[in-house]
Amino acid sequence: MLVGFDHADDAGVYLLTPEQALVQTVDFFTPIVDDPYTFGQIAATNALSDVYAMGGRPLTSLALVCFPEKGDLEILERILAGGLSKMIEAGCTVVGGHSIRDDETKFGYSVTGVIHPKKIFANKGARPGDRLLFTKALGTGVISTAIKQGTAKQNWIDAAVKSMTTLNKTAADVITKGSVGPGLRPGQAERSSAGQPRAAVPTWFVHALTDVTGFGLIGHAREMALASDVSLVFHSAKIALLDGALDCVRAGNIPGGLKANRDFAECLVEYEDGIPEEVKTILFDPQTAGGLLISLAPEEAAALARALHAASVSAVEIGEVLPHTKPLIRVTS
Repeated sequence: MLVGFDHADDAGVYLLTPEQALVQTVDFFTPIVDDPYTFGQIAATNALSDVYAMGGRPLTSLALVCFPEKGDLEILERILAGGLSKMIEAGCTVVGGHSIRDDETKFGYSVTGVIHPKKIFANKGARPGDRLLFTKALGTGVISTAIKQGTAKQNWIDAAVKSMTTLNKTAADVITKGSVGPGLRPGQAERSSAGQPRAAVPTWFVHALTDVTGFGLIGHAREMALASDVSLVFHSAKIALLDGALDCVRAGNIPGGLKANRDFAECLVEYEDGIPEEVKTILFDPQTAGGLLISLAPEEAAALARALHAASVSAVEIGEVLPHTKPLIRVTS
């Protein structure tokens, strides 16, 4: 076992050979949008994200289905079709699954991928001086709650759905293709199997990486900070938010998961004076298929951000890493 659950990483990694390891994850949940096809897409995107966050390539998946005994099977068909569309986009083969009767619909996948044992991205390894990049906007949790309460505006829904159905595949491809492994620094040429220098393609060395999902930005940042024995600073004004996210907070569309995240982790957070309450709140919003939080050296962060932008992936520097101190996480304006 190369990566287990001791540092709350996104997926488990199990060694097969010196050149290959399995990366495995599982995730499923209840519907968060009204359209069955879109729900299936979101569930698949979310399940695949943990493999991408480790630097892996998804290979196969198993569908997990809970559906009412007297439910409309056309709805189930649309959910499965939506999920399959994203699995096809990811190049991940659905090899089967399991279903049970349940009064409440639930759907998701167990996903298996492959990864090189020396090219694993974990949430441990962030270093003082690193910059923190983030690849998506926050707000899917509060907007999903507004959808359930019938108060979400259509443009809010459209933005949230687009975010939740956008695979982290492109971002992960950019990160992995330009990354060097342990022992190499950006600009050094790797060697081919024949011993010949390869072109100096690598341009950055990612120290730590995680995707921001159910525990919110602060929750997943906490895991990275604890695993790496560092502290983190976030600049709230730089953190991208989905259209309508703060409106949802002000209107009281607060999911239970957000409250639980805040109750658990806020004791480790210090805020600069003047941070609005709604901004504090959104930092704990549970995300579905959220963005990647990446820690790497300043000059390499700039190079990676440019490469991500060139691939049409949003990437914003939202903070930095400090030596371990108190508070564990500080939020400035």
